[in-house]
Amino acid sequence: MRKLLVRLGLITAVLAMVGGCAAQEDSNKAGGEFTFVSPGGQTRIFYPADQRGKISSLSGDDLLTPGKQLGIQDFPGQVVVLNIWGSWCGPCRSEADDLQAVQDKLGPQGVQVLGIDVRDSQSAAADFHRDRGLTYPSIFDPAGRTLLSLRQFPRSTVPATIVLDRQHRVAAIFLTEMLESELLPEVQKIASEPA
Repeated sequence: MRKLLVRLGLITAVLAMVGGCAAQEDSNKAGGEFTFVSPGGQTRIFYPADQRGKISSLSGDDLLTPGKQLGIQDFPGQVVVLNIWGSWCGPCRSEADDLQAVQDKLGPQGVQVLGIDVRDSQSAAADFHRDRGLTYPSIFDPAGRTLLSLRQFPRSTVPATIVLDRQHRVAAIFLTEMLESELLPEVQKIASEPA
């Protein structure tokens, strides 16, 4: 009898996990709040318009202006390219110029790059930003708390780039360093979608 109860308990736990995954996927399909679902080894994930979950708020301290809050709400109706980075991260140093190029080329089309600096010191991050001549803003978030808005997103993944459409729904996620030649056409596609 005891073995039967243990087996029933395991079956119930497995069904709950499977049901939980389905509920997360359904919330994205229904246009609810975004919930990250593990991509099964994929590093580039694209969401069709009818399967995009919304990010209703994501904000934190402005890296270069202490005391000022900065977030996606500052860019209504714009495609927002979130980039999670740290000055200590080699691939982040490499892709910073590529992100700046995306900002320069697509900014006039209503695209805004917004960095999220994690696990960093403010002075090192600010120096990184200035030394590279970056004009797009960044949120200073050493603890990675802003990423809680991206429910279940792995906060240890750096660099990562998340593209939000004009309604601030997650359209694409890149869990790897991105070059301008790779990122620019993807962001252009999302920027050209009807509002």
